Amino acid sequence: MTGVMLWGVGTSQYRLQPEKRVEELAWTAIAEAVADAGIQPWQIEAIVVGTVFGPPGVATRVQRGLGLPGVPMWTVENACASGTSAYHEAVEAVRRGRFGCVLVLGVDQMSTLFSGAIVPEATDPEGASSLPLPGLYALQAQRYMQEFGVTPEQLAAIAVKNKRNGLDNPRAQLRDKAPTIEEVLSSRMIAEPLTFLQCCPTTDGAGAVIVGRERNNPNDLRIEASAMVSGALWDHRSPDVWGYASVARAAEQAYEQAGRSPAEIDVLEVHDAFTIGEIITLEALGLAPRGKGAELAPSGHTARDGAQPVNPSGGLLSRGHPLGGTGTAQIAEIAWQLRGTAGARQVARHRVGLVETMGGGAAGMDGNACVVTILSVP
Repeated sequence: MTGVMLWGVGTSQYRLQPEKRVEELAWTAIAEAVADAGIQPWQIEAIVVGTVFGPPGVATRVQRGLGLPGVPMWTVENACASGTSAYHEAVEAVRRGRFGCVLVLGVDQMSTLFSGAIVPEATDPEGASSLPLPGLYALQAQRYMQEFGVTPEQLAAIAVKNKRNGLDNPRAQLRDKAPTIEEVLSSRMIAEPLTFLQCCPTTDGAGAVIVGRERNNPNDLRIEASAMVSGALWDHRSPDVWGYASVARAAEQAYEQAGRSPAEIDVLEVHDAFTIGEIITLEALGLAPRGKGAELAPSGHTARDGAQPVNPSGGLLSRGHPLGGTGTAQIAEIAWQLRGTAGARQVARHRVGLVETMGGGAAGMDGNACVVTILSVP
């Protein structure tokens, strides 16, 4: 993919902040992204918002705050991949020459939701089987552990790594301490074998990304690829573990667009909503053969000082998961890493970065959508 660049990024703080309006979270992220891109708001030609639970007319609220009447705007909902789905649409719009500068916003405010029990949809498999996402990921983990002989300690190593990384992320929600393997395994059981510290917290937050045509700016990053696929039908009788196929398809398309192999990726931000998710995702992305992904974290391969650091931001497990705001947060982290401005969490090799976001598993799909994007230093 040529001629499409990432101009700027910005995020809010990621924490529970029910006292704020969604617009406030959004404007904080947008202001930073606009300044980072070195542009004025009037240069924005279109706005794409990714959100799952945002209020009606959220794009209009954002537009009003920017003082941009008449600018085309639309809202995308693709479960947890809403932010990167919005980004994908913006990239395609610039690539096709429709716009020269597009603002992408991913935002959700989870602290004002789900104050009581979650009422399942009767028509969804989750409702009929009593399997919300922790249960689906737990099934995935059980099947994977049985098939490949993976231990609970290998799962827990993901949480230890990502929570240790999160200590150096001033925007992350969880920064109290880095647990040990034993502490991860002894925390409260949520859905066997996934304990409390292996499940990401929901949070409030926004991330903004500005995508545009190629220009003469040394801070811009090249968007080499952006691939989005929908999921396939899945239930507990399916021969494959949940979520693997859609990630693999999106990754294959992204590598083809970029003309790269998995070995060329220097740093990654992937969807670690649960520890097993990172393991399966890295296999689907080609970093390890099937059944070997659980060895990456214990071996140090995916550590911040390893050969291919994964989730140096702390991932969803530390930063928190604002659903629609997660994908844009991941893109922002990779942008900071590639520019060498990530501070204490900066990785050593940072020429090529990859972001993967998986969107939910509603309605019997192995993920509503998956987006994989590859960025590089020009």
